[in-house]
Amino acid sequence: MLRYAIKPRKYATMAARPPKDPLLVVLGATGTGKSQLAVDLAKRFNGEIINGDAMQMYDGLPIITNKITVEEQQGIPHHLLGFISLDEEPWRVGLFKKKAGQIIREIRSRGRLPIVVGGTHYYTQSLLFEDSLLAEPAEGVEQDHTEHSNEEIEEKFPILTGPTETMIERLREVDPMMADRWHPKDRRKIRRSLEIFLTSGKKASDLYAEQKEQKLRGNFENGISTNLVGRGSTLLFWVHAESETLKQRLDARVDKMINAGLLDEVKSMEAFLSEQTKAGVTVDRTRGIWVSIGWKEFESYLKALGAENVSQENLKKSYELSIEQTKAATRQYAKRQVRWIRLNLMTALSDENVLDKLYLLDGTDITQWTEAVSDPAIDVAAKFLEVTELPLPHELSEAAQQILAPEEGLGEKPDVWFRQECEVCRMVAVNDVQWQTHLKSRRHRALVKKKQKNEANGRSSHLKNDSMSAEDAP
Repeated sequence: MLRYAIKPRKYATMAARPPKDPLLVVLGATGTGKSQLAVDLAKRFNGEIINGDAMQMYDGLPIITNKITVEEQQGIPHHLLGFISLDEEPWRVGLFKKKAGQIIREIRSRGRLPIVVGGTHYYTQSLLFEDSLLAEPAEGVEQDHTEHSNEEIEEKFPILTGPTETMIERLREVDPMMADRWHPKDRRKIRRSLEIFLTSGKKASDLYAEQKEQKLRGNFENGISTNLVGRGSTLLFWVHAESETLKQRLDARVDKMINAGLLDEVKSMEAFLSEQTKAGVTVDRTRGIWVSIGWKEFESYLKALGAENVSQENLKKSYELSIEQTKAATRQYAKRQVRWIRLNLMTALSDENVLDKLYLLDGTDITQWTEAVSDPAIDVAAKFLEVTELPLPHELSEAAQQILAPEEGLGEKPDVWFRQECEVCRMVAVNDVQWQTHLKSRRHRALVKKKQKNEANGRSSHLKNDSMSAEDAP
């Protein structure tokens, strides 16, 4: 029996059966305070924390990955944190799902409450939904379709290490529907779709169709949802912060990381790569820790440091550019995290009819953390565990009202089979959101304007040579 340390509250509890195998999930953009809330909840409810941030699973590099410190953990057990060394093969999401599920069961066997926290929302969603392994992952995140390692797969199917053009030609032969879905230069997605076919013998498009049909039928066995979140025992907290405030907070955090020694960590990674190269080992920089923000943005600066006859002025410019690129990449990552929640996770929760188990907490004002984030989350979690009537999610704050209002954002999910090609810009969009963003882009509007001007003057609209100059058009 689970032993939650629930203190007496002012409200009366109902004599009802508590949720079986409860699970708390904390998510949100980087820099919003997810780790802190998870610790607050764990302290209050006798919990243990499972890390769901892909980059924080790697050993070392605590600054680059913004890993929670021992002091910040406040004595709460943390799992899947800093345990993969740099010379190990990067984890895939399927392995995470398997291991995290095992740890959750172990935590429950100790009579404690499991709490999953992390910003790699694709990982979290894979844990909550049975069919999510086929969903499109976040940038830099790999999927797990087999029990074989990446090296074993590449050795068995060398085409997966060949040119992108070769892979998409093969994909067109075996699965033309998936080939049409991806941009011809999107190597990562083309490779993944082809890998699905080669390792499973099934077309990715067929698997997607089966998944869609299963959703229409409902993922149920004996009347019970097969999805972890659909069993009614999962409660989710989304720590949110207003965009402009978060941007400033993230920029300040990068400055703090620089002062704390981020560059030393980058140099240590560079030294590791050099050692591996000397040993004849090829490191795949497209996976694992090597796609973390703060490493790749400083590569050019490291090259400048090692180059001869580089002026101090140019070195300084390269250093400052790396910092700005790290800040920009961090801000963009935060946007993608929020986008994933709104377009993927919220839609999946709605499909399971459990969107009312997602609570948004406004962490914009960090000085009001206890009142705006910690206390409301603890109160909702206590009611959830005691089976007391829960408040409506959008009633917690003005931000929750704006973001979690009925149908908010749920109709924006891209069509799986959408494909549009812009004849003016020579680009391919694979979903409606991407297409609409492109139509509003500065480059597209500039090229369209130039094309119209050329046509008005009776000239042929050969824009190919003008595309570079159009980038700088006002």
